[in-house]
Amino acid sequence: MPISLRTLLAGVGAAFMMASALAAGPAPEATTATNPLGGKSSSPAKPAAGAKQITWVELVPPGWDPAKDFKDIDLGKLEDNDPRAAELLQKMQDVLNNAPTNAALNGVQVRLPGFVVPLEESKGLVSEFLLVPYFGACIHTPPPPANQILHVRPRTPVKFRAMDAVWVSGPLRTERNDSMMGASGYSMTAEAVTKYTESGK
Repeated sequence: MPISLRTLLAGVGAAFMMASALAAGPAPEATTATNPLGGKSSSPAKPAAGAKQITWVELVPPGWDPAKDFKDIDLGKLEDNDPRAAELLQKMQDVLNNAPTNAALNGVQVRLPGFVVPLEESKGLVSEFLLVPYFGACIHTPPPPANQILHVRPRTPVKFRAMDAVWVSGPLRTERNDSMMGASGYSMTAEAVTKYTESGK
């Protein structure tokens, strides 16, 4: 059954709300112990030697507001057959696909947790994947903004499945990549891809 235009708009609208929340920065009570995959850890995970542990919020450049041109639009008033709905969907998707990156992180050795969206897989081993900040992104929901998607090529193929939670470590690059699953604003040749744990061990 085809997905209705209003359903797509609602999905992209939800991605916008999440992107806007990230752009606004962490809540005042948030600490370095905040678990980027949801909730709070009792103690912050220790990054690998030489790697800066970052959160998804840090991938968003200061001042970016994806919703600034859409604040006065009521999605509930648009119907599937309204040409304005298709035009709005395209404009919103373009903003997300072209979300700016944080240039200050280019070339920095980082460690980041997220969920796996396989792109290249053979015999149970993944040689290329997208790392996304929340479960279902790019698979069950519209893709997040490009600055919330990391294109990863492990140095050695890894045995993980779709939506497995992992830590990735390696040099971060502000480099765009387009795939069938979404546009990514960052890329990494990962030196390590390990199962996610809150302790980081």
